Amino acid sequence: MIKSIKFSVVVCFVCLVVFPFSHLYAQSSLPSSFSFQSLTGIMLIIITLLILVLVAAIVLLLKVKEMNKAQFDIEKKNITQNISHYIQQFTKEQIDQYFEWKQKKVTKQHTYGNRHTTKILLLLMSVFSIQSLLAQPTQTVTGEAGIIITTILILTPILLGIIIMIVKVMSVLQKYRDNLKFKEAEKLADFLEKNEDTELADVLNQRKVALSFSLQNNELSGNALPLDERGLIQNSTIQGELPIAATKKRALKRPNIDPALSKLVLWYIGCAAFWLIFGTSIGEYLGIKFVAPDADHVSWLSFGRLRPVHTNAVFWGWASLGMLGLGYYIVPKVSNAPLASLKKGWYSLYLINAAVILGTLCLMAGINNAGGEYREYIWPVMLLFGIGLVLTLINFLQTIAKRTTKEIYISNWYIVSAIMFGLIIALVAYLPFWQDALGETIIQGYYMHQGVGMWFMLFTLGIVYYFLPQQLNHPIYSYSLGILAFWTQILFYTLIGTHHFVFSAIPWWLQTVAIVGSAGMAIPVIAGTTNFLMTFKGAWYKVADSYTLPFFLVGIIFYFSGSMQGTAEAFRSSNLIWHFTDFTVAHSHLTMYGIISFFLWAAIYAVVPRLTGKEAPQLTIGAHFWFALIGLLFYTIPLMIGATFKGNMWLEGKPFIESVVMMAPYWLWRAIGGSLMWFSHLLFGYNVYKMLVDTSNISVTDLAIEKLKLGNANTTETNTII
Repeated sequence: MIKSIKFSVVVCFVCLVVFPFSHLYAQSSLPSSFSFQSLTGIMLIIITLLILVLVAAIVLLLKVKEMNKAQFDIEKKNITQNISHYIQQFTKEQIDQYFEWKQKKVTKQHTYGNRHTTKILLLLMSVFSIQSLLAQPTQTVTGEAGIIITTILILTPILLGIIIMIVKVMSVLQKYRDNLKFKEAEKLADFLEKNEDTELADVLNQRKVALSFSLQNNELSGNALPLDERGLIQNSTIQGELPIAATKKRALKRPNIDPALSKLVLWYIGCAAFWLIFGTSIGEYLGIKFVAPDADHVSWLSFGRLRPVHTNAVFWGWASLGMLGLGYYIVPKVSNAPLASLKKGWYSLYLINAAVILGTLCLMAGINNAGGEYREYIWPVMLLFGIGLVLTLINFLQTIAKRTTKEIYISNWYIVSAIMFGLIIALVAYLPFWQDALGETIIQGYYMHQGVGMWFMLFTLGIVYYFLPQQLNHPIYSYSLGILAFWTQILFYTLIGTHHFVFSAIPWWLQTVAIVGSAGMAIPVIAGTTNFLMTFKGAWYKVADSYTLPFFLVGIIFYFSGSMQGTAEAFRSSNLIWHFTDFTVAHSHLTMYGIISFFLWAAIYAVVPRLTGKEAPQLTIGAHFWFALIGLLFYTIPLMIGATFKGNMWLEGKPFIESVVMMAPYWLWRAIGGSLMWFSHLLFGYNVYKMLVDTSNISVTDLAIEKLKLGNANTTETNTII
């Protein structure tokens, strides 16, 4: 009751502060004229930050008071009542462990230390000091770009400091709660150690008998076998309680995993999750700009600079790091050999992260390659990424060379080939020898399509060839189909880059070669899809009991539909309508998101619980799946429909501005779908956190039994030495 009253007071206070300012703002500015560059916009940001700091300070203060009250209540309460309460919570295993310790007890000397927490007051003082700092910039702010950028640069570290401060304080409070439980466990262990009364043993024996009781499952039916001579009972099921989401099977912790390798893989996955959230947050803001293009007038946040920040962050940060992290798990496993060098793996992680960070800052500052799409990073930045790939390639080749099996599993074929092509693509794109006139255009088509098909797709297919059979507990349907898909993809995909420049000044024969190569891509796509779907043969029932297989299944569906859509787009008749419209945006998300991201999510949800022994809540995993899938459909389908209308309007010779006005509702659907996708990434980040961090509650009874056993072991060792 007291907590709810305090919370209501805080909410009411915030409302009283926010609503007057929002009312004044509504009177002084029309929605269409809103801009972060205006004085009102800057003041709104500062006031919002001040309110957030004040609310955080009040909440943390209430938390501290709550903890102090809890400590006071614990000390005030009768220790006998506490111990009686904990004894009633003993499990059968804990009772057996207690009696076992009782028999082996040698001595009763046991000392414990106390822990003290002193960081809370210091952190609370930092809250008010940050609040005072935030309250300082209340001077008149003009609309000059320099002042706006300076204000943003000041507010950004302050906001990050607030977030870090809140996380630190919550961590200290959690440690404080754990310390209270440690003290309770010490008292309970001390009581159990010194207690010689037979009454306690009787109570524990009674509880052990009660816990051991179980029904025989024949209390109502007796021992007679159920007979249904007339066949009246059909499709009988046992209906239990109705959960919000269906319960899935849990992952098993895989034994014999090198802890150092596990740490490396988890760091790759953790960094990838961060770049996914960062990159798609930028994408979410860009989607909002389609609806409110005048939201800001800051050069660093302009559409032309943020768009490549979004694409490169998800390409080189999210997808690349996610693939490489899974590759570091797969290659040693299928080679049945330890990783050649953990250091090379860490160096590669550092270099790729550095490349994405430096590349993001350069793009926002207006420093770019002035080249085509997806190669906006300047060459020194991309050189860091390339060195990281070289180290990884050497590492994987050395590991495969030390394999204890004769054959090289198909996953290693795909993964190693993808890294080789990644290096070739980067060299071709950044060497200046052929970057003149049409040569640059041809190279751009090659680089853009090979990056998707020979780096991302090839690597991801190698991941699927390992994890899909593992999750199904079923061998891959056909090794031969996998090899056919591998070589035909290398043959045809390397030819199709120019189909993005049909009807251009590029030689007609080269355009035709690209169209033929696009049609030939039907061979590896159909072969791969058939191989994956036939692997499900006899195991379709497992999809309902798994939270990873739905991700794989959706990825397979989009692998077929998205790839065949690309083939259809390549023909001159369809290219004439769809190219240069939003159809290409929908297609790129259908492939990079529907295929690459869904496959990566499936593999991450499969491998991380095996490495950490912790699983994310199945409800949030399911929510991640559905928000991502529905958001992708809301994003792509309206864009494809609107783009078809747009292309036909161009063919009819209608004014360009009419096609822009016509696309407005479809762009709104794009923003809605993108928002759902972005929210699913927040859920994914939460799921990764739950799989990496131990958030289980401390059990006082478990701690007490462990302290008794530890004390007994130490005493036995001391007596042996004596």
